[in-house]
Amino acid sequence: MIKLDKTSFRAKKRPGRGMGSGKGSHTSGRGQKGQRARGHINVLFEGMKTKKSLLKRLPLMRGKGKFKANAKPVIITVTDLEKLPTGSEITVELLVKENIVNKEMAEKYGVKVLGGGKSTKKFTFLIPTSSSVSSK
Repeated sequence: MIKLDKTSFRAKKRPGRGMGSGKGSHTSGRGQKGQRARGHINVLFEGMKTKKSLLKRLPLMRGKGKFKANAKPVIITVTDLEKLPTGSEITVELLVKENIVNKEMAEKYGVKVLGGGKSTKKFTFLIPTSSSVSSK
């Protein structure tokens, strides 16, 4: 048996467009009276005098940088610096040149050295370090 292609289609119902909308007539499926029959309600509207809206219930992020994402610096450890020569000055440019950190991430968020592991070499740090690194 051969199946014939569909030659016609039925358009979707367009509520609120009168008699020919396919959704009845007069009120077009919106009921009789009231806010929802007459106009548009904001998505965030949750009713009157019952409870605080969702946006009001969310906690505020206060202080400097409240419009920024919670960005943290790129973290490297002391053991990551072992491939550098002894006595070198640790800067962001040097770390980018030696492919220890990504250039875009370092410029955007900064770099910080943490004291994970042990180092046999001495360095001069020109970038932020943790207290465990600076005491060595």
